[in-house]
Order: sequence, then structure tokens, then C-alpha cells
Amino acid sequence: MISFQPNNLLNKKLIELENAFVLTYAKIQNFDEATKKAIHRYARISSIGSSTRIENALLTDSEIEWLDTVLSTDGKTTSFSQNKRMIENKLSKERERSIEEVTGCRNMMFLIYNNYEEMFPLKQSDIRALHFELMKIYQGATLIGEYKNQPNFVIETNNATKNTRTVFKTADAGPMTSSSMTELVNWYNDSVNENENTFLIAGEFTYRFLAIHPFQDGNGRLGRGLYLLNLLHSPNLAIKAVAPYLSIDREIEKRKEEYYFTLNRCSNGQFKQDPKEYRIEYFCAFMIKILSAALSNIDLYYKKYLDKKSLSETASNVLLCFNEYPEIRLSNKQIVEMTKLPRRTVANALKTLKDKDMIQSYGEGAGTRYQITF
Repeated sequence: MISFQPNNLLNKKLIELENAFVLTYAKIQNFDEATKKAIHRYARISSIGSSTRIENALLTDSEIEWLDTVLSTDGKTTSFSQNKRMIENKLSKERERSIEEVTGCRNMMFLIYNNYEEMFPLKQSDIRALHFELMKIYQGATLIGEYKNQPNFVIETNNATKNTRTVFKTADAGPMTSSSMTELVNWYNDSVNENENTFLIAGEFTYRFLAIHPFQDGNGRLGRGLYLLNLLHSPNLAIKAVAPYLSIDREIEKRKEEYYFTLNRCSNGQFKQDPKEYRIEYFCAFMIKILSAALSNIDLYYKKYLDKKSLSETASNVLLCFNEYPEIRLSNKQIVEMTKLPRRTVANALKTLKDKDMIQSYGEGAGTRYQITF
């Protein structure tokens, strides 16, 4: 059972959101498989980028799209180790930590998308396995897939000033964390089996997980991944079918300060053994807003896919230059040298790509530089 009673306003928002999922589900059924695959990839890359940047990683979505392309070439789990030096040289070695965070998050997301059915009923070993995928490539990482043995906290970092503040004092390490996770997983499986509202289950599960903060590191990224897993476990067909096309983290990143404020507001920043002492309805209301915005992004991804399909061969070749060098602002001269196309042809292709918001320009005249957007 959900540990709180939703008020009339929250119930109204839940009904509106369920209806929006049904309408989106109907729309997606008209897409062919290539379109679905493209939208899913856009959503996945956006989710990975946003989830890691919330935790202060540095890669852009365009750089992550390039990284995803490299790692998808052979589809093997060894792809990162085999390509690590090339990736670090490409994206600058000083961002090694960010590259590892992005790759780990990507591994975790693939495990969720590809194995969510085997993860119900949910087991603590499933959560540990997701944490293992998230953390296994980190150099020097400890307690991978194991619960914390030291106190930890939810910390918000200001990217501009680098100042930090404690948002949440989490569960004590040891027996408190272990017993709380057992209770949480048991509660989750019972709630899904009783056909409780998916959005309320996902909200409560994720909030309680973040309050426990069971692992030494990676709890934020894992918590947001588990929210997606909760949607994929939904008995509601529309919610389950639409979930792979959502970039939930993209919208949380846009509202990062509100996200941390809401986490704190639900409990005044203190772990509670009794979930009824939380005000989880605040977090659920916040996530309803996040999901509503994430649904609208599907139309943006669809438009991006159609725009890319409609490009001429010349414009596609020019766009390929940007895909190969997402980290660099390219000049007209550099693109001419790469493509061997006439300068005027390149200029026309650049205008087309800019008009479709696929690239953005910096500077004026001969000093104009162009860079891919996502």
C-alpha cells in the first residue's frame, strides 16, 4: 500500500497524466520500427547525458551520441576497454571521470531496457547488479554492487561556484540500510501486484531509495534508473509501452534546484524509518510534472528524425563531419577540406542544417564556427 493518501488535486493530475500516456501510446503505434528505434535512442542518449550532468559530469549530449556510436559498433561489453584510449584522446583525457560516468550509466540503462521483465518481482540482487553495471569501469571504485559501509549524504553541487550543501542525511550504514532495503523491495513487489497506481509506486519507491542511499556512490543515477524500471514494470500497457521513449532525466536536469528542494521538503532532509513520516506526495507531484514534459519531448525527437531523413546527400555528408567531431567548432574551410565539396555547396548545406537546428553558429563573417546540437 502507498504510505500516503493523495489529495484531490494530486488525483486529478494522475488521471490527466494517465490520459496523456494513452494518447502518446496511440501515436507511437503509428510509427514504423525505424522511427521507434531512432526516438528511443534520442531519449536514451538524452537521459544518460542529463543524469550524469546532474551529478556534475561534463559531456554534452552530442559527445555522448558520438560515444554511443563508437561503443555500439560491435555491441560487446568489452567495447569501452578496447576503445578507451581513443575515446579519451578524442574527448580530452582530463574528462576521464565524466567519460567513465557516462559509459557506466549507459551500461546500466541497457541492462534496464533489455532485462526489465526478468527484474520482476524485483530482488535486491537486481538492484546490486544495476549498481555493478553503473560502477564497474570506474578506476578505484570500491563496494561495487555492495551496500555502503560508511555514512553518506545527498549533496547538491553548484556547477558555477562549486559550492556544496547537504540536501539529505541518509540511512546509517550497516543493519539500518540492509533492513530498509529489504522492506522497500518487499513493499514494491506487493504494491505492483496489488495494481497500485504506477506513478505513486514509482514516486514512493524512488524517494525511499534515495533517502536510504544504500550504496557508497552512484545512488542518484541509479535512483533515476530505478524510476524508469518502475514504469517498465507497470501493469498499465500504455505506461509500459511509452516508457522507453521518455527522457525523464532531461527534464529533471532543467529543474535541478527544484529537484533537490523537493527531496529535502519531503522530510526536512532526514531519513525516516517509517515512510508515513515522509511527505512523498510532494515528490510524486514533482515527478508528474517531469513526466508530462518528457512526453512532449517525443514530438521533438520525432521531428529531429524526420528532418534528418529529409536531408540531401550533400547535407548528410556535411552533418557527418559534425558527428565525427562533436567536441569541435568547425569552420567552413575545415568542412570543405573534410568533404572535398565546393565551398558554396558546403555553405548551402550549413544553412540547411542551421535552419533545421541541427547545428549552431558562433561568431561572424570569416570567423564563423559551427557545432552540432542535440
